[in-house]
Amino acid sequence: MDLLLKNIAMLATPLGKSARRGREQGDVKIIKDAMIGVKNGKIAYAGEADESLRATQAIDCAGKLVTPGLVDAHTHLVFGGWRQHELGLKLKGVPYLDILKQGGGILSTVRSTRAESEGALFEKGREILNDMLRHGTTTCEAKSGYGLDLESEMKQLRVIKRLNGLNTVNIAATFLGAHAVPEEYKHDRKKYIRLVTEEMMPAVKAEGLAEFSDVFCETAVFDVEESEHIIKAAQKNGFQTKIHGDEIDPVGGAELAARTKCISAEHLIQASDRGIADMAEAGVAAVLLPATSFYLDKNYARARKMIEEGVTVAVATDFNPGSSPNLNLQIAMNLACIKYRMTPEEALTAVTLNAAAAIGRSDTAGSLETGKNADIVIWDAPDLNYIFYRYGSNLVRNVIKDGRVVV
Repeated sequence: MDLLLKNIAMLATPLGKSARRGREQGDVKIIKDAMIGVKNGKIAYAGEADESLRATQAIDCAGKLVTPGLVDAHTHLVFGGWRQHELGLKLKGVPYLDILKQGGGILSTVRSTRAESEGALFEKGREILNDMLRHGTTTCEAKSGYGLDLESEMKQLRVIKRLNGLNTVNIAATFLGAHAVPEEYKHDRKKYIRLVTEEMMPAVKAEGLAEFSDVFCETAVFDVEESEHIIKAAQKNGFQTKIHGDEIDPVGGAELAARTKCISAEHLIQASDRGIADMAEAGVAAVLLPATSFYLDKNYARARKMIEEGVTVAVATDFNPGSSPNLNLQIAMNLACIKYRMTPEEALTAVTLNAAAAIGRSDTAGSLETGKNADIVIWDAPDLNYIFYRYGSNLVRNVIKDGRVVV
């Protein structure tokens, strides 16, 4: 073997190459006094300590916890500028949709992103990725959606592709041209939707820049009828589809995600009972974003209801410059326990195997078992409960990516 992780006090990992639903979401394999062997960047052994195993390099885990690398299944990684100036408006109680109507919110970031060079976006994205890696994230999803014209959306996606080529954090790219209607089309929504579906989607696919397509189905953004049209167009263009839905109002996004067989529906704070049941039946993953609820001081999605109904539940940061300027998935993990009432085992699965399934990566990432990528976090913690009990500190001791120690 190339690498051996020894003296592991506790190895905690979900198992399998598909999502864990319902009661199975809390099924996590716990091995005390464990050892992990790595060969050619893959897990070759994960089990009880075996003194007969040998490797060219060994790491003494010093009696710490080891888990799979974290998977952040919903981020807006590449954007120009920040939006700290909106904090005062939020503190005065100005609703997000009102900020958007005033040209703030997403539209503010669109202006900054369009003005930024590809090189500057790349350098900023590289710094963000390195910070994510230091906090234990080894795989993430990254959406476009801050260009809202053909040139700028392609620019964002090209940057995402370049960042993925750095071989630090693995990135699943999502085209989100339907993130909002840009200012120049506010009086002709149909024309913008045609631009997204008839020009942007074919161009993105032709250049191989994204495997997923997303749409923001919400009040004052895209309604259910428009969103369904966009989703079906994406599927005809060969994308797997996702949906931002039911974040602010119960508009029927969860039902639409189930009806159109999306791989995931995201946010879902206002998802209806019917929508949750439909998602469970259709096998649509729920990607929940507790850090967004925290930052906006809004309600939290009904994670317990979803788990009880058999929905695959993942948890992500929603890292973006406006509603969740947080790239630390550990904070979302803490909130998942405190606000969603998820157990540490359920929450671990939500940020590893289920998150990987929500971005089509569960065959290679999300668990520590033979054949999977050697993406591993060594925590400055004695057991699994500790990393959910502590908050506000980065508890990562080391990160191993594809068998290489990177942190």
